[in-house]
Amino acid sequence: MIAEIGHYGLVLALLLATVQSTLPLAGAARGHPGWMALGPAAALGQLIFLGLAFAALTWAYVVSDFSVANVAQNSHSAKPLLYKITGVWGNHEGSMLLWVLILALFGAAVALFGGNLPETLRVRVLAVQGMVGFGFLLFILFTSNPFDRLAMPPADGRGLNPLLQDPGLAFHPPFLYLGYVGFSTAFSFAVAALIEGRVTAAWARWVRPWTLAAWSFLTIGIALGSWWAYYELGWGGWWYWDPVENASFLPWLAGTALLHSAIVVEKRDTLKSWTVLLAIFAFSLSLIGTFLVRSGVLTSVHAFAQDPERGLFILVLLIIAIGGSLALYAVRAPTLRSTAVFAPISREGALLVNNLLLATACATVFLGTLYPLFLEALTDEKVSVGPPYFNATFLPIIAPALVAMAIGPLLAWKRGDLGRAMSRLWIAGLAALGVAVLSYVAAGGDGILAALGMGLAGWLFMGAMVELAERIKLFRAPLGESLSRARGLPRAAWGMTVAHAGVAVVAAGVTASGAWKTESIQAMRAGDSVEVAGYTFTFEGVKTVPGPNYRAERGTFTVTRDGRPVAVLTPEKRFYPVAQRDTTEAAIHTTWLADLYAVISEPGADGAWSTRIYHNPLVPWIWIGVIVMGLGGALSLTDRRHRVGAPRRTRAEAGAAAPAQA
Repeated sequence: MIAEIGHYGLVLALLLATVQSTLPLAGAARGHPGWMALGPAAALGQLIFLGLAFAALTWAYVVSDFSVANVAQNSHSAKPLLYKITGVWGNHEGSMLLWVLILALFGAAVALFGGNLPETLRVRVLAVQGMVGFGFLLFILFTSNPFDRLAMPPADGRGLNPLLQDPGLAFHPPFLYLGYVGFSTAFSFAVAALIEGRVTAAWARWVRPWTLAAWSFLTIGIALGSWWAYYELGWGGWWYWDPVENASFLPWLAGTALLHSAIVVEKRDTLKSWTVLLAIFAFSLSLIGTFLVRSGVLTSVHAFAQDPERGLFILVLLIIAIGGSLALYAVRAPTLRSTAVFAPISREGALLVNNLLLATACATVFLGTLYPLFLEALTDEKVSVGPPYFNATFLPIIAPALVAMAIGPLLAWKRGDLGRAMSRLWIAGLAALGVAVLSYVAAGGDGILAALGMGLAGWLFMGAMVELAERIKLFRAPLGESLSRARGLPRAAWGMTVAHAGVAVVAAGVTASGAWKTESIQAMRAGDSVEVAGYTFTFEGVKTVPGPNYRAERGTFTVTRDGRPVAVLTPEKRFYPVAQRDTTEAAIHTTWLADLYAVISEPGADGAWSTRIYHNPLVPWIWIGVIVMGLGGALSLTDRRHRVGAPRRTRAEAGAAAPAQA
């Protein structure tokens, strides 16, 4: 009965999505307030019924109702409760239900918190959200219904993929979807603006917080997935340019560009057409990512579905959403004229350079990800595009963007003075030089490009600090005045500084871990030792230990440095009887300057175990930097100005407008 209630909730949500996407749109065109009022009500109702459906599926997992096909295929009575709950979205059908639930959540948020928007803009935004929801609810009900019943329920389920039975990947999809789907709101604002034929500063102020929220969630979601791959897959790395990894990275790049271009629209009334196009692209890339993961065209540990029918359905949705919005853009873009002018050396110019570099980097990753698929489809020839291509093309593009990130905030709007900005950054220049030299010396004269990358990270970090010091006139005014200025600084300004500092920390971690990682692969028996990066790893042997729903072979390494104990590492090789699958659990000891990383693989015929030992310098800084970036985004979201859109109409104004509508 609970499953049928969930199915009924999906049907009612589809009906409300139909209303939300049609009548309010017609009401906005005709000036009919009654029809327009249906938009917010339908959005809230859709959230309620989708919440009911999601709760019903969660209940089916918790109580192990194996008469529901989705539960039988993806759960097991012996599975820990945490993974019964997270198993709800650890499969194709459940994850799509989570997808539309988050879409409804954002639509309801616009309905509840969009009171300061012009009413016609708000209902058009909600109508576009309703159209997206309508398409995906059709997809769920006709190809991916999570509530299908089994005529002959099994005694127990097949269990969840063991790779997904991990806290990191358990919480990775919700954050990722909050980012993916969050860009739908920016998309809806863009399409609504194209329908109205105008983009204003108030429009940009409303787009920015939604984009910022989506960007922050996506940043955390990507990091959680990378962290999971780092310690769960046991290969010693945190990013492999896997096509499914790239599918989440592409909208992040477009969303980052959108965040910065929206600032120009708000402050200077220019780049309007480009900003609308970025809003379309950010969500379009999210849809493309959804297609890649669920169509069966990619084989990956991250991919959910291998069903061509589902892939074709999503492809049709993708063509309608992307093709329709781009067609509307082609018609309306000439009307989005910008009146402001600016010199190439200006804040606007720096943000434009930022956008061009991010867009080029995005196009590079897009080409490297999809080219092999297109080539195979056209010629049946398979090619592999891996890390060497992306490292050789992406990094040279993104490095100038990091240089410009420190300079741009110090330039004035409309016309800036590059010489003056650079003179303020002298301390950042000294920091960059010092970090580069120290890194080169510490690496023993190895890796000049890596040392330059570390210097670039130092440049960006100190540049963010210099920009903050300039805002509060640190050392140029009495300390009390500087503190007063700091207290009065908008939270968005603090958020920008924190986020840019986080990017610098990530850049340092990425550079050091990529250039100076040490790896040692060997067969070891109990008592054998190996030296890695000045640490001695002594293998103590392997013993069998039971888990809640698995059996593990646990190895033990004693780590010493110069005879002093440092850590004991216990990597595992787990076997899940229900799924008949093995997983690798790496053991990691962090010093916050490096990770000591150990993995055991398979025993040989002679009783020796295959082991891999890594010394990964500054890898912890990647996760620290991402957390700092997320905090910067959250801090910016609390800025009061992000909650201010168009002025709320007074009753007098509304009354004066009523005869005109009639």
